[in-house]
Amino acid sequence: MPEVLRPAQLTYADDGTPYSDAYDDVYHTSAGGPGQATHVFLHGNGLPERWLKTGRFTILETGFGTGLNFLATWSAWRAAGQPARLHYLAAEKHPFQAADLARLHARWPAFAAESAALRRLWPTLTPGFHRLELDGGKLVLTLLLGDAADTLPRLQARVDAFYLDGFSPARNPELWSPELGRILARLAAPEATLATWSVAGKVREALAGAGFSVEKVPGFAHKREMLVGRYAPPAYRPVEPCPETPPERRAIVIGAGLAGTACCARLAARGWEVILIDRHAGPANEASGNLAGIFHPLLARDDNIPARLSRAAFLYGLRQWRNLAETGPDFPWAATGLVQLARDDKHEALQRRLPDALGYPPDYVRYASAAELRALIGQAVPAGGWLVPQGGWANPAGLCRAYLAQAGERVRTIFGHEVVDLRRVRGQWQSVSRDGAILAEAPHVILASGTQPALGTALAGVLPMQRIRGQVTHIPRGAIPGVALPLCREGYLTPALDGWHCLGASYDLDDDPMPRAASDDENYARLARLIDDLPKIPDFTGGTSRVGFRAVPSDRLPLAGNLADPVASGTAGATQLRHLKRFEGLHGLLGYASRGIIWSSLMAELLAARLEGEPLPIEADLADAVDPGRFLLKHLRKNKGPD
Repeated sequence: MPEVLRPAQLTYADDGTPYSDAYDDVYHTSAGGPGQATHVFLHGNGLPERWLKTGRFTILETGFGTGLNFLATWSAWRAAGQPARLHYLAAEKHPFQAADLARLHARWPAFAAESAALRRLWPTLTPGFHRLELDGGKLVLTLLLGDAADTLPRLQARVDAFYLDGFSPARNPELWSPELGRILARLAAPEATLATWSVAGKVREALAGAGFSVEKVPGFAHKREMLVGRYAPPAYRPVEPCPETPPERRAIVIGAGLAGTACCARLAARGWEVILIDRHAGPANEASGNLAGIFHPLLARDDNIPARLSRAAFLYGLRQWRNLAETGPDFPWAATGLVQLARDDKHEALQRRLPDALGYPPDYVRYASAAELRALIGQAVPAGGWLVPQGGWANPAGLCRAYLAQAGERVRTIFGHEVVDLRRVRGQWQSVSRDGAILAEAPHVILASGTQPALGTALAGVLPMQRIRGQVTHIPRGAIPGVALPLCREGYLTPALDGWHCLGASYDLDDDPMPRAASDDENYARLARLIDDLPKIPDFTGGTSRVGFRAVPSDRLPLAGNLADPVASGTAGATQLRHLKRFEGLHGLLGYASRGIIWSSLMAELLAARLEGEPLPIEADLADAVDPGRFLLKHLRKNKGPD
């Protein structure tokens, strides 16, 4: 059964200290939470002094709780002048609602500014990883919502300091177990430190058994002792490779659609210099040039990988787009709600049950009857369905321009030139045009060019993607009944945008780039399944259609990461993703199919985090699910070697 996230219920002990009924324990000492946070966790890990010696620092807290340790850390980091890019990772099985955090944080007025900024970005409480960027992205909080026994083994990071702050070992033994110690050891960077208020013998044994050298030191207030430690195994051998920060932050991005422009934004945020190349005269001229596209997460009764991945991408994307709209030139979009109608009675019964069964909060998704939807949409619909309150529509070209505006001067564009080949020369990738000219040179190349990614790198056989034709029909306002929210059900319809409804889209296995009446007719048939009592569509003039081509992987998931070398991997006898031999500096953001709006921000963040050796924004199994090497690995396992 999929995990159900149960928010914490705010209660207090008799002395007013925040208290958990579930664990029969307080969230922090009654002697003063901020003082405990500073003495135990910051000073116990040698902070803030250690921040002054590095460009990036990563902290992992085993129980986020009220967020007090995070607020105290953030405040100290700010007071130190934000000396390092700070990643703060925090596991939490029972997160508080934002309103409860406001009540809790009101007790600590010194952190009022930090609390307000945190609550403004506080995520919709669903299971999984939630990445929040604060202080202009210099501080990155990644919340691991769910049971730590499930989330921490799926974390990919190198941690410099551990805050061990679960409830009492007697009340919550799983969070202090030998297994947890082994997980921390897997995540520990060389010379990683830890601190905790607990000095229980079983805690010390679990940590020592995992390779941590621990000692008791004076504790805070009435706690006579606390525990500090350092990771010091006989020989440091990381389980997973973790790349160092690249010596040269320079990259070529090929393709100026959603994938490529989002990549420019995420790399530029980390100080990279990027050259963006596209064969058209400007950005968003292929599939990303549609007038509008819809965005919403996938849902599944077993909360499978596509559902989890789309949820992470949807929620991360919303945070990014809201930031874009507030800090840069606005772009046409609306997250005012979206309706996914049931296909039939059986599907509607599932839609009615699933949100509650999976514990989804109503601001993520809820079932609405046909009668309720009629009132919301303004038209009768043939069935009830899921209402996604934060779903909606966006103009992809506007989003591309917003990504580029966010990247700013760190991106140089070369438009109107097609890259037909790539060459690796003396540690640099050279992009070559049709006339043999070298357009640009950099240590890294990111292929974000949709349906033709290979560019002479012999990857076509190990990146199985279909080129699927999609025709969208544009219908003038007034020619059909208006709708207040986007609808989807084996097709989609948007409200009128700049005077046009977008109706789509066909799914054709041919390469015809021209609009055709047959595809419009197919879209009209989809329209009849979206709105009840639809009058006969009148003939009208001025309607238009647009054709784009989707790159659709065989497993319908995007590709994001370092591309694998089929010859070298086969020779090496690779049997796992981490065994594959990769093309040095060659990466892909490909296969977004018809969900480019959803995938663009998170896949770009995932790739940028990998390039920087940062903690990943999603669980390891989700990162593996979008690894471009997955197809090659399947081929090698089946054939025991390369073709």
